[in-house]
Amino acid sequence: MFEILKAEKLAERIFRLVVKAPNVTHACQPGEFVIVRPDEKGERVPFTICDFDREEETLTLVIQTVGATSEKMSRYKAGDRFADIVGPLGNPSDFVTEDIEEVKKRRYLFVAGGLGTAPVYPQAKWMHDHGIECDVIIGAKNKDLLIYTEEMKSVANLYIATDDGSEGFKGMVTALIEDLVKNQGKHYDVCVAIGPMIMMKFCCMTTEKLGIPTIVSMNPIMVDGTGMCGACRLTVGDDVKFACVDGPEFDGHKVNWDEAMERQQLYKTQEGRAMLKLKEGDTHHGGCGQCGGED
Repeated sequence: MFEILKAEKLAERIFRLVVKAPNVTHACQPGEFVIVRPDEKGERVPFTICDFDREEETLTLVIQTVGATSEKMSRYKAGDRFADIVGPLGNPSDFVTEDIEEVKKRRYLFVAGGLGTAPVYPQAKWMHDHGIECDVIIGAKNKDLLIYTEEMKSVANLYIATDDGSEGFKGMVTALIEDLVKNQGKHYDVCVAIGPMIMMKFCCMTTEKLGIPTIVSMNPIMVDGTGMCGACRLTVGDDVKFACVDGPEFDGHKVNWDEAMERQQLYKTQEGRAMLKLKEGDTHHGGCGQCGGED
């Protein structure tokens, strides 16, 4: 059993849980995720890693209430326990495994949209811990939905964009990217964008025009987290990939965004899953147990 040491509300429908998870924290890296089962009969849900402390053996998860399981998890308090946490899963961010001297030569821009701030934080923190300065943009509809701003300021140069201008730059994160490059003379060798699908799509459209290679995390489309259900199937360039086993991070300029976003919506309904099975034939994964593909 995995004890919750701290539970708090960060913003409307967004909660932070710090959990004792020694078997995960000794190996996890930025970019990876875990699968959580809140109780013995609970649903298995993938969550990207927000933070970890190897000495304290703690794992930090940030969750947003979107369904019954996340709603149940948001009500957990310190002293409660999760039945299971499995991980780390997926692949770490590329820079973690690259030659550190090569990474230091690059200027990184991280763009976090909403809940995407949580998985961006350990990446920016990793940069800081390795003596690499980076810029971070956090975007939200308004200032009340911003999370991790103080934590991010401690590890990076932070820029904030809100749709209504209630804090920081008024406008979308894409407009702020262009402002930093075109008006403030910033140069970036790599952009990492994590957030809602539509936000990542338009970030990639913007950075492609600016000539900035861009990495995205396709964690929003993951369901099973082990490659069995097929929900996170996507096309990257000429290849079919699965976010949970091949990613979750990919070259954002090669992702077929329209296909991925259509698939994300279709997978939410029984009829949609049936259509995907019919359309994809032998390449469809049916381990979700809801579309007949396991038969």
